[in-house]
Amino acid sequence: MSAVLQGKRILLGISGGIASYKSAILARRLIDAGCEVRVVMTQGAQAFITPLTMQALTGNPVHTDLLDPAAEAAMGHIELARWADCVLIAPASANVMARLSNGMADDLLTTLCLATEAPIAIAPAMNRLMWSNPATQDNLNRLMSRGVRVIGPGAGEQACGEVGEGRMTEPEQIRDALASVWTKVSDTLNGKSVVITAGPTEESIDPVRFISNRSSGKMGFAIAEAAQQMGAQVTLIAGPVALDTPANVQRTNVRTADEMLAATLKAIEHCDIFISVAAVADYRVANIAQEKIKKNDDKLNLELVRNPDILKTIAALDNRPYCVGFAAETQELEKHAQGKLRAKNLDMIAANQVGDKDNPVFGSDTNSLTVFWGKQKEHIKPAVKSAVARRLLELIAQDLH
Repeated sequence: MSAVLQGKRILLGISGGIASYKSAILARRLIDAGCEVRVVMTQGAQAFITPLTMQALTGNPVHTDLLDPAAEAAMGHIELARWADCVLIAPASANVMARLSNGMADDLLTTLCLATEAPIAIAPAMNRLMWSNPATQDNLNRLMSRGVRVIGPGAGEQACGEVGEGRMTEPEQIRDALASVWTKVSDTLNGKSVVITAGPTEESIDPVRFISNRSSGKMGFAIAEAAQQMGAQVTLIAGPVALDTPANVQRTNVRTADEMLAATLKAIEHCDIFISVAAVADYRVANIAQEKIKKNDDKLNLELVRNPDILKTIAALDNRPYCVGFAAETQELEKHAQGKLRAKNLDMIAANQVGDKDNPVFGSDTNSLTVFWGKQKEHIKPAVKSAVARRLLELIAQDLH
């Protein structure tokens, strides 16, 4: 990892928030990896950590003013924008994200982001409700559509005492994720056709109610994007999720398990790899009510019947593709994952622990996996889902070849 970052000039932007104390550690981790680090601090950041601290850690003056009389031609933002190989904002507050997404240039940090040709990466950090607010999510999507790399956030206990998503990703993880800015994406899937299912399914109870689960589809979409970047022709079969289609990926939208099975059977005719990431509902209602069920009784009994097992169906085909399954487990992860690997006749299975309130998987931007294939096993450490997706695909490509 240090070889990738060796000699890179990182402009570290620090915005206001309690997570700014992690920026001091991050600066040292980047320097340890061989980077030269210069720091820009917003006025809010200076309320939490002093410029003197960052100057002592980096060995370089800290920049705080948009129009610095000491800078060449008083145009410090242009000098810094030209100097940087990458602009990294950590923590990136909701306020900074909003100003960046709207192209504002009302302080040094936002101005140099407009003036640089270097890649920009952000590590968001804020209260869970601020993170989930539609305005913040709109700003996030806008920034990502412009090529801004987003690292995290993680989930867990926050400084305010609440628990949820919004914690700044740990410094070591940010450093490792930053290396992907310069890492050449592998082309080991060139010429391969990959079909991926993602997201939940919905099974109707009546015209207004349905059975579903907590899957957001983010992991499946991350795998689809990474597979396309590695040279594959990708078909993504997506349950009902609010996610944008990755570039150059063919997408089919479905709602129920039956619809997902039909779309998958159609898509895998000439497919090399099938990756079943979707959280397919195990059961559906036997008799769907044609009208809304009224709240007349204290109890409502529903008869449920098994849905088709899409992954097992595909793996049982005579001319089947290389089959990869996912196993979300709350206990005895390895035992259950290995059992599914054998019972469904899979080539590989990726298992993750769910249900931990301090490390939620559904809806999060981070994940970790334990991957089993043949007699081999590898643990992919917690990281942003795009990084986890790339490593999983590398394992698939290695085993396939």
